[in-house]
Amino acid sequence: MSPTPPLRIGTRKSLLARTQAGHIQAEIARRLGMADAPDQAAPLIFIVTSGDRIQDRPLMDLGGKSLFTKEIERALLDDEIDLAVHSLKDVPAEPPEGLVIAALPPREDPRDAFLSQKFDSLQALPEGARLGTASLRRQAQALAVRPDLTIESLRGNVDTRLRRLAEGDFDAILLAAAGLNRLGLGDRARGFLDPWAAPVAPGQGALALQCRADSPWAGWIARINDPATEACVAAERGALTALEANCRTAMGAYARLDGDHIELTVEALTPDGQTRWRREGRAGADPASARALGLALGASIRDEAGDRLIA
Repeated sequence: MSPTPPLRIGTRKSLLARTQAGHIQAEIARRLGMADAPDQAAPLIFIVTSGDRIQDRPLMDLGGKSLFTKEIERALLDDEIDLAVHSLKDVPAEPPEGLVIAALPPREDPRDAFLSQKFDSLQALPEGARLGTASLRRQAQALAVRPDLTIESLRGNVDTRLRRLAEGDFDAILLAAAGLNRLGLGDRARGFLDPWAAPVAPGQGALALQCRADSPWAGWIARINDPATEACVAAERGALTALEANCRTAMGAYARLDGDHIELTVEALTPDGQTRWRREGRAGADPASARALGLALGASIRDEAGDRLIA
């Protein structure tokens, strides 16, 4: 038995955020028996975040990725919306008191995509080529294999980044494959980075459905949860927690299922990519064991790297 609609969904206003929330809206409407009336079942409420308003400075100078979630979380706490749809990689490791991630739908492709007008891979770029990215992790991983590259800041929505690439501002850019796929732009990728060799942002490709802990919708929303996604991101976000990672830490984590087990690789790098710390491990595929593995591998890197992790 579900609570009485409508279920108000809060999301950012970008095309990708609206598209992602639209998929969740359609699924919720279907489960409520209102597939023909999604706007009545689960209306979308668009919220402008600080991260959307401020586009001219790096995230590390603005306080981190919570800039993409805090206004939406405030709307949840103030009962202005019932559900938030976030890209999980933007969600801080510790949620505000009173809020929970109620469900993680099946994950999209977690890989980083390589895009270029002329070149097929990082290795194919000419010496000194301009690589656009807003991610300290992507910067460090690229410089680890191509220290000659010129890294230039690239913020903005997916369509803005693609336009700047097409206009020749960069020789190549790196984007999340999941976002391209959800926008129907997967064919723009010239190739993909191996997520085991270059671990992705924890939770990349996954969506987080967040609500108030005491919400009458919480238990119902939990039915949308995908156990495989939950286990993998539990491992990755365990590493995130252990490394106390934010936008000033170049770190990645990637987990994959192997039968009844999780395999996890975690890496942290100095911003110039010249020093890398890596750990790999294996644990049971239940969320508690997966998270414990992530915490252990992340703590091992933290203890070895110390202050060298912070940009």
